[in-house]
Amino acid sequence: MFRLLIVVSIHIRNFLRRYMPTNILADVIRTRRGMKWGPAVMLLAIPYFAAAFWLIGLIDQGAPGWLHLLVLLTIWNGFKMLWLGPASIAWLIRARLREAGARRRQRRAAARDAELTIKEGAPEQA
Repeated sequence: MFRLLIVVSIHIRNFLRRYMPTNILADVIRTRRGMKWGPAVMLLAIPYFAAAFWLIGLIDQGAPGWLHLLVLLTIWNGFKMLWLGPASIAWLIRARLREAGARRRQRRAAARDAELTIKEGAPEQA
């Protein structure tokens, strides 16, 4: 029984990661090319919170109670979009520092190789 629950939860998670728009967008933001769009994605939180506010208004006016699930979903997605902005900036800073370190190591290695070739090619002094 426990194994069945784990398998079902894995399949649900895979489905949500693959087909839900906010998860697709989050995966794109986590790539190196997409990190720069994180702050702009934060603006998508506004429509999600507006939709949650609108749904709460509908529920207060007598709409079906199952709309509470949609309220939870829109609030969750709104917070997910808010979180992606600062997180993507941190990821971008970390990636740029890592890239700068790699460039620095590459320049040092090139300078060492050039120095070795100059020493090997220099004529011997007597």
